[in-house]
Amino acid sequence: MATEIDYYEQLQVDRGCDGATLKSSYRKLAMQYHPDRNPGDAEAEAKFKAISEAYDVLKDPQKRAAYDRYGHAAFTNGGGNNAGGGGFAGAAFNDIGDIFETIFGGGNGGGFGGQQQRGPARGADLRYDMEITLEEAFHGQQTEIEIDVSVGCDECDGSGSEPGTGSRTCHTCHGHGKVRAQQGFFVVERTCATCQGRGEVIESPCHVCYGEGRVDKPQTLEVEIPAGVDTGTRIRLSGKGEAGARGAAPGDLYIFIHLKRHPIFERDGTTLFTRAPISFSVAALGGEITIPGLDGTKHDIRIPAGIQSGKQIRQRGAGMPVLRGRGHGDMVVQIDVETPTRLSKEQRQILRQFQETETGAESPQSEGFFSRLKDAWEDLTE
Repeated sequence: MATEIDYYEQLQVDRGCDGATLKSSYRKLAMQYHPDRNPGDAEAEAKFKAISEAYDVLKDPQKRAAYDRYGHAAFTNGGGNNAGGGGFAGAAFNDIGDIFETIFGGGNGGGFGGQQQRGPARGADLRYDMEITLEEAFHGQQTEIEIDVSVGCDECDGSGSEPGTGSRTCHTCHGHGKVRAQQGFFVVERTCATCQGRGEVIESPCHVCYGEGRVDKPQTLEVEIPAGVDTGTRIRLSGKGEAGARGAAPGDLYIFIHLKRHPIFERDGTTLFTRAPISFSVAALGGEITIPGLDGTKHDIRIPAGIQSGKQIRQRGAGMPVLRGRGHGDMVVQIDVETPTRLSKEQRQILRQFQETETGAESPQSEGFFSRLKDAWEDLTE
């Protein structure tokens, strides 16, 4: 019986190593023993295939967990069953599946489990966080972003195989992409851990992508930011995510929008809020203030005489545009009456003269408050 070399020993790493260490060691060894660098060296070719097989198992968390638990038996004859034997392979393996399907139904005439082998997995979706100003959200814009993302390998055209070579049928699942094992009275079907459900194994991995069929490259992408976006808005770029393994479809890229803090406005949906301090005299006599809008238009806000601090004035249609719709929200201006703190001698004299003429009717809220306060005090002292 041939001696099975430990996968960790083949890759010269510790059992507890992380994925980055594992990948680094594999690449170093793959470069060392690649057939292109060792033409005619059968020992180097065998070593290259062995480390490629070891990496194919250990780079996948599920396969690595199965290997850590069962060793090489996890990928032999259906792997790691606890029926006390060598698993279920060959004709007997299919017979059990046929009986299981006869009892429970299912299948589409595809043979093994009524299903064809699975293809390579679709690429992962990616996320990109973009921070923009409120003005950019108001107008919308077309911009460019740069990201590092995996794309199809040009050397092997995404196949993962060295040019001029191919793949072989997986010996574990016999090309079906799935394996079955008995657990007690039940037959459990799961994706083949050796070929990851593809039904085939690469004989000679590509020296550029190391069998992945994809490589990491910086990409420049154009992004259309529609007017009216807000924090949390998600923009989808179809097919711009991670490339699929060995020629499979790529995933999508999702742009998540975050708005920078604005020095004047706060936003709530399509409504813009701002605070405008006004002088005591404008609050008393009335007047007009000008607020510049995000569209560059100056909005004249009329201040009614006798306005109180905290009063809100709404300017219709001066807010944010409706995302992918028509119209705009409103601008809400909260008035803050500012008490003067630096008065000239003349201003103080004028205010004293005004104070001497006050009857209380000028400030009904103050008059009412102190009147109620007086009544409450008299009730307490009776």
